[in-house]
Amino acid sequence: MTEQESFVPPLARHLISIDDLTDRDLGAIVARGADFAAARAAAVPDPVRPLAGLVAGMYFARTSTRTRTAFSAGALRLGASVIAYGPGDLQTNTGESVEDTGRVLAGMLDILVARTSGPTAEMRAWARQQRMATINAMSAEEHPTQALADLTTMVQRFGRLDDLRVLYIGEGNNTAVALARALPRFKRVTLELRTPPGYGLPPEVRARAEAVAAANGGALVERHDMAALPADVDVVYTTRWCTTGTAKPDPAWRDGFAPFRVTEALWAVSPGAVFMHDLPAHRGEEVTAEVLDGPASIAFAQAENKMYSAMAVLEWSRSSAAEDGS
Repeated sequence: MTEQESFVPPLARHLISIDDLTDRDLGAIVARGADFAAARAAAVPDPVRPLAGLVAGMYFARTSTRTRTAFSAGALRLGASVIAYGPGDLQTNTGESVEDTGRVLAGMLDILVARTSGPTAEMRAWARQQRMATINAMSAEEHPTQALADLTTMVQRFGRLDDLRVLYIGEGNNTAVALARALPRFKRVTLELRTPPGYGLPPEVRARAEAVAAANGGALVERHDMAALPADVDVVYTTRWCTTGTAKPDPAWRDGFAPFRVTEALWAVSPGAVFMHDLPAHRGEEVTAEVLDGPASIAFAQAENKMYSAMAVLEWSRSSAAEDGS
């Protein structure tokens, strides 16, 4: 048997939620994403291709510009071949169970990056094996790879995550959930969320994040108004008011969201803050054009960083614990 024939790739590692990552893994992925970004900025050639010979599937049952492109381009840059699936391509549409589909894909793919229209439990079903790494590219409950891109962007901008002060304004959606699970794990971070009444973080997510923040000397605060905003924050963050693939039952929901629009007035108390947005943005709704396109905005650098953090996640998903020391 030749060396090539005897090769067995490392066991797969799954990322369904930020909570699946150890503190060490979380920090390492963010740092690696920042390294990829720095290398690209310095025009350093792409690294040795650690995913050469592997096959990555991209299954997006919902629309995606940044995440799908980030993972596809990232996988190609790391040497993997890519197979793309749209919402009508898998036999789950004709009655095959999610579990059976996962078993089939795990026999043929090394990595599956998935954005589904169903709950996170669907991806958990696909992750009940260690042949194919399963990566959550957004579910209804959480968008973990967005948070990793966000943290990569903060490290790129500030050189650290410890001691940052972040003001999140808008719905307590899957992006907010991922941030609430990620940021409090760093030292002395303050994450303040201003969410419309009835659209806050899930209570269990908030309670857990408050406890983690307190244990690390930081704080997580959530309020449902825009009065007495914190001063001198480092980051003002928002997302669009209607998350991809969702609808709100209240026909008058926009009236409740209107006070939570991000405008230039917010910079009166935090003149040094940068503005972040997970995109796509609707100018004039959750943020004014003056902010999104203004000098404080790093939203489009944040979007580019999705590729670098995707590369870090892909590399991590097929690296063994022995290789990275975790």
